[in-house]
Amino acid sequence: MKTDRIKKLNKTKLAVFDIDGTIFRSSLQRELIMALVKYGVFPPIVLKELEKDYFSWVDRRGSYDDYINKVVRVYENRINGVSVEDVKHVASIVIRAQKNRVYTYTRDLIKKIRTTHFLLAISGSPIEIVHEFNRFWRFNAVEAMQFEVKKGHYTGIVKYVPIFDKRAVVVKYLYNLGIKPRGSVGVGDTENDASFLSFVDKPICFNPNRNLYSVARKQGWPVVVERKDVIYNI
Repeated sequence: MKTDRIKKLNKTKLAVFDIDGTIFRSSLQRELIMALVKYGVFPPIVLKELEKDYFSWVDRRGSYDDYINKVVRVYENRINGVSVEDVKHVASIVIRAQKNRVYTYTRDLIKKIRTTHFLLAISGSPIEIVHEFNRFWRFNAVEAMQFEVKKGHYTGIVKYVPIFDKRAVVVKYLYNLGIKPRGSVGVGDTENDASFLSFVDKPICFNPNRNLYSVARKQGWPVVVERKDVIYNI
């Protein structure tokens, strides 16, 4: 990573954002896998593989986390042998159509601190669609899931999943950029984000799930909920 960029922009603070469900009003990986089926990159049976967990979630018999975890597993099972260029092409189509499907609160927060903070986004979604998302939202850096590639095709082997230890990712950037945690901001929505929220100076639990909400109550962290066109501070 080049450290002269932060000096040039006079950014002496770090802001860390989860993407899925925190900025983007869905999961980038979910939208990608649906589009890969639509455009014939993944077989139609993928929808059947996701059906049970999807309807369990929408019928409030199961959790959204369970559904998204199933999306991740199915994606990992189906990506072997797929062309990288096909995935990038479909990802670009998805983002062109959905780049503005974001929450008002986090959208405005990004705009507010863009000139003062180094903006880092961490996602469990594949790097291909996260890069496309970032073409529009212009974070200074993004971290996302990466698969091994050989001869232009995925092998199915997962090389890197930053959400397993987001705190370590944040520490790495602070060290490489030569800045302190003071004044840093973090925004997340699940318990996976608690590790870095506990490290930043100003943690924000945005639309938290039950587990993160429980942690926020114990830690005294601010909780912000956006529902329709109203933003609540709890």
